[in-house]
Amino acid sequence: MIELKLTSIGNSLGVVLPKEALHRLKLAKGDAIYITESPDGYRLTPYDPAFQQQMSVAGKVMKMRRAALRELAR
Repeated sequence: MIELKLTSIGNSLGVVLPKEALHRLKLAKGDAIYITESPDGYRLTPYDPAFQQQMSVAGKVMKMRRAALRELAR
């Protein structure tokens, strides 16, 4: 577990992520992170859950329409 502390950033509050957390999350300056609610609290992740769901649906459609996509690729 990594403890995070809130700090003042202008008129707001922010969290500074230590290098260890940035390395584990594979994050760099300018990357976006998402906080999502889960049954046991909150989850901080570099992956957009809505985008993940859209890609899952796209994968299913591509699998169902494989022959049509092959024809279009010609």
